[in-house]
Amino acid sequence: MGYKVVVVGATGNVGREMLNILAEREFPVDEIAALASRKSLGTEVSFGDKTLTTKDLDTFDFSGWDIALFAVGSDATKVYAPKAAAAGCVVIDNSSLYRYDPEIPLIVPEVNPDAIEMYSNKNIIANPNCSTAQMVVALKPLHDRAKIKRVVVSTYQSVSGAGKEGIDELWDQTKGMYVPGQEVAASKFTKQIAFNVIPHIDVFMDSGDTKEEWKMIAETKKIVDSSIKVTATCVRVPVFVGHSESINIEFEEFLDEDEAREILRTAPGILVVDKRENGGYVTPVECVGDFATFISRIRQDVTIENGLNLWCVSDNLRKGAALNAVQIAELLGRRVLKKG
Repeated sequence: MGYKVVVVGATGNVGREMLNILAEREFPVDEIAALASRKSLGTEVSFGDKTLTTKDLDTFDFSGWDIALFAVGSDATKVYAPKAAAAGCVVIDNSSLYRYDPEIPLIVPEVNPDAIEMYSNKNIIANPNCSTAQMVVALKPLHDRAKIKRVVVSTYQSVSGAGKEGIDELWDQTKGMYVPGQEVAASKFTKQIAFNVIPHIDVFMDSGDTKEEWKMIAETKKIVDSSIKVTATCVRVPVFVGHSESINIEFEEFLDEDEAREILRTAPGILVVDKRENGGYVTPVECVGDFATFISRIRQDVTIENGLNLWCVSDNLRKGAALNAVQIAELLGRRVLKKG
């Protein structure tokens, strides 16, 4: 016996990826519905070897459905997620709307699976920010061994994190560089993204941090340990898919780089590719389509007493969004619903 699953926002990048991953991982689905807004009503999307026609989110009845994977913005989620939850359908939400609600679990299954028990508070589970998800997968096994005091992270985030408009803008600007008179001005981003980097993701806050940077701080504390100090600089780069992060970690006790490498090699969800030679590391183009979080460049930071540096790369549409949501659904099935 399987589950009745709804994918909300099925025509977007993340929604389509959710459908792909549900099929790839052979999630036990008895029935599936693909929902979209009225402007996308009737659009066809793929689910394995099947083709689904999208239904109207506005009129959909969630009664009798088990799990709803939400991949729409916070405004739509605010309207429809409570309706689904009230109908008895467990919502797994990819927006930022519920991440900081103390009554709603914020889950990365490799990191804090026990938090799944909190789902019953509101019948809603939050999926973390893409940049946070891959980082905490790397931090947790190291934290369990040596306890992390402080993290300094710089991100190199792909344009797909900004949706289809971000992908289109990079593509159009790149083409326009080579065709006189077809230059494309910045629209989705604050400055030219082609052949450039932009140290600005989301809005600025009074502290000087951007909202993206604040998210990484707040979410790491909620998912891993509230005592960890985190500071972040988030940068948009001209890469289509795949987020990269340079992470500097300070521990309470010494952790040798060789031991850290072995810990990460055996940790769930991680693949270590760390050779000190040309190409002995993973870059964003190599992680696309993969489930893993890749770790490279593991080395001691000799400028502090108990420091370590590492390079972390993952497909942001997968582990940073759709994959993590499906993994939450799998965890929910194993621990709570127990149908599959």
